[in-house]
Amino acid sequence: MIQHQFDAVHQPKPADRTRVTSPVDPTPRPQAEHWRSGLSTSPLVSCAIVLGLLYLAREVLVPVALAAMLSLLIAPLVRRLRRIGLPATPAVLTAVGGLCAGMAALAVMLGLQLVDMTASLPQYESSIRAKVATVKELTVDRMDSLQGTAGRLFKHLSEPERPTPSRNAASRLKANANGERVQVEVYPPPPTSLSVLSHLAGSLWEPLATAGIVLIVMLFTLLEHESLRDRLLRLIGGHDLRASTEVLNDVGARLSRYFVSQFAVNFGVGAVVWLALWAIDLPHAMLWGVLTALMRFVPYIGVLIAAVPAVLLGAAVEPGWTLMLLTLTAFLVVEVLAAQVVEPLLYGHSTGLSPLSVVIAAIFWSALWGPVGLLLATPLTLCLLVAGRYVPSLKFLDILLGDGPSLTRPQRFYQRTLSGDAHDLIAQARAYLKKKSFASYCDNIVLPALQLAARDHELDLITPEQAQRMRQVVVDVISALDGTPRRRRQRGEAHTVLDQSSPGVALRRQREAEMGRWQGPLSVPTGSLNLCIGQGSIGDEMMTELLTRALRDAGLDARHMSVTDTDAAPPEARTDSVARVFIQSGESEAATQTLVLQLQQDLPQASLIQVQLPAWVTGQATHTQAPPGVMVVESFRDAVNCALEADQAKRGSAAKG
Repeated sequence: MIQHQFDAVHQPKPADRTRVTSPVDPTPRPQAEHWRSGLSTSPLVSCAIVLGLLYLAREVLVPVALAAMLSLLIAPLVRRLRRIGLPATPAVLTAVGGLCAGMAALAVMLGLQLVDMTASLPQYESSIRAKVATVKELTVDRMDSLQGTAGRLFKHLSEPERPTPSRNAASRLKANANGERVQVEVYPPPPTSLSVLSHLAGSLWEPLATAGIVLIVMLFTLLEHESLRDRLLRLIGGHDLRASTEVLNDVGARLSRYFVSQFAVNFGVGAVVWLALWAIDLPHAMLWGVLTALMRFVPYIGVLIAAVPAVLLGAAVEPGWTLMLLTLTAFLVVEVLAAQVVEPLLYGHSTGLSPLSVVIAAIFWSALWGPVGLLLATPLTLCLLVAGRYVPSLKFLDILLGDGPSLTRPQRFYQRTLSGDAHDLIAQARAYLKKKSFASYCDNIVLPALQLAARDHELDLITPEQAQRMRQVVVDVISALDGTPRRRRQRGEAHTVLDQSSPGVALRRQREAEMGRWQGPLSVPTGSLNLCIGQGSIGDEMMTELLTRALRDAGLDARHMSVTDTDAAPPEARTDSVARVFIQSGESEAATQTLVLQLQQDLPQASLIQVQLPAWVTGQATHTQAPPGVMVVESFRDAVNCALEADQAKRGSAAKG
């Protein structure tokens, strides 16, 4: 009926019909569908174009990217030189000159070490042969001996039978063997000095040209830093300078902090490795220390690349295995301390990238740009991550690459209940409860998750089987958090229909099975009980049970009661033992007022507190006005704090009396 009324109200007038059926009608449906399909494929086309440009233009983009990263590395040094009074140009030239001098000295030192190591390799030949023979004896020879007769027989059967050569073939071979032949060997002419120099220049020209381009681009980038920043601000968002400035500052600060911190850690690790290898008397210890410092810029596998040749050299230097094991131990100890102690304390892995995204980025950029892409994988991916945090159309990059949670805690709770994964929810809840209370867990996670489930249930998006599984997961999670062991259900014992439809009642039944009908002893001190009363609906009973557990988690004696339980109390139950009564707001305001009047007559000394949860939890548009003499709280934490403050005030007044 509502749909018919909506169609009648919005029925077009005659003039509107003429306009709709006029020749200037919008685009027909097939063309519109084709246009939408074109839009849907446009991101894929754009992505393919960008990847093609990155690959085809790598000869230009790689030096520019290297220059940009190096400029971020020495930018703090330039700023510090400018603070002490140097103008912009001398500060940039001084910083770049120091960088070039350090890299040149490092290259010369590495070259000398490599030449020295190459010249000393022949003296390790006997030790290498002995090690290879030992390894072969322990692996290949032993496997051959274990293969046995069956393996040799199978190998013999698998080989094709060789035909017996005929007499004619033997005579031809004999004739060929007795024929006169002259073996000729052609040797290239000895290289001249000019050819050696030309070959060396040809092999060094490409890296030297790349280094020169990087140096020039880095120099001009630092000299025109302010102008480039203004151009980028105008390019990415001149209409919103605040947001654009925030993006650039975040990218620059994050990358600069990452580079400086990683530079300090890597070369510190290299120095420690150098000293450790020098202490165990491994040849060319400085070479391996520098190689370790450089290779640590490659994520995850850099230290392995530096450690393998050093360990192999340790195996080749002496006949025994002691030096090799000491070298391997030195690398392992230094790397573990650096990765697990130094880096978290220094910069706390503050890139914001997930470990999986770092690995995938290393594979992706190395496939595009080779070894340089492997070195630049982390900073380039970090730029994409920051862009995804500030550009709405690139938000998916932040979700895919970031190390933050993709789902909020309520969303994760709801998704795990749909999947029936109670174990994961229990582990997450226990980790949360180590820092915060159960009341906070209910307010911040459970209630929003139940609201998501209620919304989908109203839209008929949840099947009865899913609803039953979700109720069981909620019961399992909440019952596992109170620390009491669950009673095993006896054979033939079945849950009632009410238990299956109401998780709150099921949880209450579990506590009654462990602690008795009244969930604890009735002979308790005066004013020590906290009654939580639900008004019968599924939602009321669930909220009342959660409140009961929140109060018990805070060390209070709380009991979950229904409306009928107040009339069925045993004679030994004393009314003066009840300090507070928490009433869950029901759907009927009249029923709530009736319950309040009854409680005021039966328990005149008890404080009445009405729990009015937010509207998005209860489903009510507005909260009802509380009856006179009733306190109102709007969350579980407020309810727990109210009870704790009242007990503390009572103990304080008793101490004074």
